[in-house]
Amino acid sequence: MYKVLLVDDERMILEGISSIVDWQSVDTQLVGTARNGVEAYAFVCEHTPDIIISDIRMPGMDGLGLVARVKETHPHIRFIMLSGFDEFEYAQIAMQYGVKHYLLKPCNENSILKALSEIAAEYKQEESKEGFIQSMKANLRKVLPHVKEQFLKEFVTNKSYGSRDWDYYQDLFGLQVSGKKVRLLLFRLEDKFEYEHLFAVKNIAEDILDEPLLSSTIAEQILIMIEDQQDMERLQEQIKEIRRIFMLYYKIDTTVALSESGDIVEARRLYLQALDCLGHRFYLGEGGLITMRDILDSTLLSKADFVYDEDRILFPIRAGNWEEAEVSIDAFHDQLANSRLDIQTTKSYVIQIFISMTRLVAEEKMNHYMGLIGQISQLETLQASIQLLKQIASEITLINFEQNKNKHSQVVQKVIDIVNSELANAELSLNWVAHQMMYMNPDYLGKLFKKETGERFSNFVVTVRIKKAMEIIRHNDDVKMFELAEQLGFGDNPQYFSQVFKKIAGCAPSEYKKLTL
Repeated sequence: MYKVLLVDDERMILEGISSIVDWQSVDTQLVGTARNGVEAYAFVCEHTPDIIISDIRMPGMDGLGLVARVKETHPHIRFIMLSGFDEFEYAQIAMQYGVKHYLLKPCNENSILKALSEIAAEYKQEESKEGFIQSMKANLRKVLPHVKEQFLKEFVTNKSYGSRDWDYYQDLFGLQVSGKKVRLLLFRLEDKFEYEHLFAVKNIAEDILDEPLLSSTIAEQILIMIEDQQDMERLQEQIKEIRRIFMLYYKIDTTVALSESGDIVEARRLYLQALDCLGHRFYLGEGGLITMRDILDSTLLSKADFVYDEDRILFPIRAGNWEEAEVSIDAFHDQLANSRLDIQTTKSYVIQIFISMTRLVAEEKMNHYMGLIGQISQLETLQASIQLLKQIASEITLINFEQNKNKHSQVVQKVIDIVNSELANAELSLNWVAHQMMYMNPDYLGKLFKKETGERFSNFVVTVRIKKAMEIIRHNDDVKMFELAEQLGFGDNPQYFSQVFKKIAGCAPSEYKKLTL
């Protein structure tokens, strides 16, 4: 029911209209009467009717004054003005205030009902229109988040979008960032995840960041546009907190890429920057924040052709020496990381080493390991690739260690026999034994010898020679020092022989000779 206020200074008219009009038939209800404009306006302020039926000429505040006053404070209220034949010019003034309905006095019930019906219809039409608008606004509010997501996705991936598109959508979304700089954040989850996890990262980020402008899901990654801020330390702390909270609830780490600052219309370029940053996680590892500075710093590294001697890794693996093999693999890792070659090239070097390693085991095992090549090629970080490489290298090294136990002992024993038989040979050295007698790699032979005997080859030879010298002195007190030096491979340098003898025996050869008498 639309509420009606009836205003007239004549009591008979008030009572007559009040009683003869069937108010409910036109969806109205008479809620009050007033004798002049002052009373009427007081009623309006307290009860706010929808329709006012008012005489034009009244004492105090007349109908025109009431219309003017009410239109200032309650512009939605509609009027039906009552006027006589000689008051038409007043009715014209009322029409200037937007009054559409006026009746000539005396008026009957039908004319009043017709005017009321027209006003009720106007109200209903406006309510229907307002309801439609509110419904559209409600629907827009529902779909606006999806529209924002889709727009950001299209804006950073579609080359055809430009500044005019942004101007339109900026007004639609109620964003005021024209002339301001923005940055893009790209979040990547570093484990198996469900869609709810992406939704969670997005909500956590939007809650912690300072009023993010737009956000979207692109290729299983979360993209967020933020207004650029001078306090980068604060932004980094916010990103750190996002990762911490998400890890706390879901036990999944995230890698975050941050673009440089740029104009909003450069969003596509900034997105490609963020993607480039994210690509460098292959070298920098999973988790943490990657910025353009990390990429620019990498361009300062040497880009020379990558050269690596794979025998540095293969020899200790073949020999069963895991300690040395691990050191060599770590060095290989560091060299690859510092070279910053393109990712596929880097993977090819890792796979090359892997294939060479698998050839150090029996065919059955080799076929098993070869089946893991595809797994290496799919790993997304250099760290993960090297970790798998080390795992397999450790297994192969252990296999070779077990197989080479007896073989190593035989090789070392042969070296010891050669030393004992070649004490007089001034050329006796690790290189000479390896090349002339054993046909082996000197470095490998030297490490194998030290592993089996606990001392370096050169120290072992000197010790054996001095022990032999001590034995000769004990059994031949007439031997000359220069003769002894020559017999034990010291050549014509008896002074050096004496120095070495004293270092090992604790006294000079002449003193030792006296002690044995």
